[in-house]
Amino acid sequence: MEKISGGCLCGAVRYQLVGPLSAPHVCHCGQCRKQSGHQSASTHLMRKDFKLTEDRGLKWYRSSEVAERGFCKECGSSLFWDDGGEEIYICVGSLNEPTGLTIDKHIFVSKKGDYYEISDNLPQFSRYD
Repeated sequence: MEKISGGCLCGAVRYQLVGPLSAPHVCHCGQCRKQSGHQSASTHLMRKDFKLTEDRGLKWYRSSEVAERGFCKECGSSLFWDDGGEEIYICVGSLNEPTGLTIDKHIFVSKKGDYYEISDNLPQFSRYD
């Protein structure tokens, strides 16, 4: 299987993925918008297929009772979302290209910001479906 790598803007945090990635979804919830500055796209894979290859700045923030969010404490790049389960979510924008991924849906559209419209024809859900 081909390895996909990624990391933060400054290079302090790097990772490698060796398992299959899910089709990314775009999340419009308030927490994702606050973390990323807009909507957020993520993919996920089994935790066993995720490996940090450079960690000079990874910081975790407990954003809710359910999950924590990983980011670079040096440059502020949003990198991960983790609920402690068997999978870890990766911010698609932190992946090195080519990814071969295509967004498949929008989630938490009832929480989206009032400053934009969703203008594609992808399925839309009011929660994580």
